[in-house]
Amino acid sequence: MYAVFQSGGKQYKVSAGEDVKLEKLAGEVGDSVVFDKVLLTSDGEDVRVGSPFLSDARITGKIARQDKSRKVMVFKYKRRKGYRKTRGHRQPYTLVRIENVEAGA
Repeated sequence: MYAVFQSGGKQYKVSAGEDVKLEKLAGEVGDSVVFDKVLLTSDGEDVRVGSPFLSDARITGKIARQDKSRKVMVFKYKRRKGYRKTRGHRQPYTLVRIENVEAGA
């Protein structure tokens, strides 16, 4: 069984037991999170699609890690002007282990 849900303006396809890397969520490591903006569920033969969300479906998980991604280098350059600027950025993320996908009735 898998489901597609929305979090942080993005959509993710998950099933039970997977780890998913999301935009930073509030909470500590070990806290449980519930995603109720479920767009689609499927158990292999029956596919349910919401308009836009399924009201009786939800996904539960636990926060496994709060961390930052690898550094992305931002380099600005203008030719023949002697202008160079280098900056780095590390985007924070939350690693969530999906425990259960409830499809509802």
